[in-house]
Amino acid sequence: MLNNAQIRQIIALALAEDLAKGDVTTNSLIPDEKIGVASILAQEEGILAGVEIAEEVFRQVDTKLKIKVWLKDGAKVGSGDMIAVVEGRIASILKAERTVLNFLQRLSGIATEANRYVKAVEGLPVRIMDTRKTTPCLRVLEKYAVKVGGGKNHRIHLGDGILIKDNHLAALRSEGLSIKEIITRARQNAPLPLRATPSLSLRGAKRRGNLQAKQTQIELEVKTVPEAIEAAEAGADVIMLDNMRLEDMREAVKAVHGRALVEASGRITLDTVRAVAETGVDFISVGALTHSVKALDISLKLDEIIS
Repeated sequence: MLNNAQIRQIIALALAEDLAKGDVTTNSLIPDEKIGVASILAQEEGILAGVEIAEEVFRQVDTKLKIKVWLKDGAKVGSGDMIAVVEGRIASILKAERTVLNFLQRLSGIATEANRYVKAVEGLPVRIMDTRKTTPCLRVLEKYAVKVGGGKNHRIHLGDGILIKDNHLAALRSEGLSIKEIITRARQNAPLPLRATPSLSLRGAKRRGNLQAKQTQIELEVKTVPEAIEAAEAGADVIMLDNMRLEDMREAVKAVHGRALVEASGRITLDTVRAVAETGVDFISVGALTHSVKALDISLKLDEIIS
């Protein structure tokens, strides 16, 4: 991940936010030459994510800090588990502490929640996916954390595929366009993608023989079974069932009959996700993986004063 200049910039901005006027507490109290060792510990069960980010935070604060990583991203952690140890200037460790923990706690919380959803549908041929409901400027990290937890990424940005949602439809229907005409317009005007659309396109190519690898994928949001049928007949590659009842989802999947991939979306929770998966949909997108996830409890503790 750290080969990505965008990620290093995110870390630099996070540190600039916290250290905009320096650390007056540490600068007033802790001599610069004071050396110590601190441990980063999990305080509850979960899936770890963001260890490399934490390392880079420490490096950007002080290149002389020595970091020993005990657990890597994707590891299952429990209360008291040692994640990493950092040794060096205590002042530097304290200046990095909050930014390190903010990244670790947030990303581990996302990975943990994604893993809960993945486990909830275990054994069923469905993928759990994220959305673009992410923290501004942190999307690349939050979507990475979803993958650490076993989930898949939907569109990373607006250029990753055409997704025709309710507001697009409202604007286009004011012109009197049908779903078929809307999809035709999208297909005619779509640019060739620079890369395959994340997670969806390869599986889609297998399901639909007429889907070419060089095409931009077209997904359409629908709210009723007749709309799903119309979208399939019009040649949509993916049909998103938005806030449908389970019986309607099941009927829509049956009616589409493999002509397109089917995604379920809208207010899906851990309590309902398996029932949704059992309707036969190919994907389930869950905005809650990133927009309202609870951070995992992780702490940094100064253990030893060396000098």
